Amino acid sequence: MPARKPKSVERIQTGIRIEKRALKVLKALAEYLNISLGDLVEGIVLHAFDGKTAFSPNTLDQIERLKAIYKLELTAADSHRLKERSQKN
Repeated sequence: MPARKPKSVERIQTGIRIEKRALKVLKALAEYLNISLGDLVEGIVLHAFDGKTAFSPNTLDQIERLKAIYKLELTAADSHRLKERSQKN
């Protein structure tokens, strides 16, 4: 299969809110893969839009290790069911 040419895109800076431990896992995974956090998230989204997994079996194993390190117990079943903890004053 021939290599695909890079596509020119316009990226914008955005601020999103995300669960604290999930972000730690994403940052650590980006570091492990030697890519930026933005590239990681973009890749996950594009794979999801195509109905494909974004990760190899080895990377999924690494994700499980990172989830254990950062005590991330949330799963896909928890998505859209999360609520913010009360802010402490």
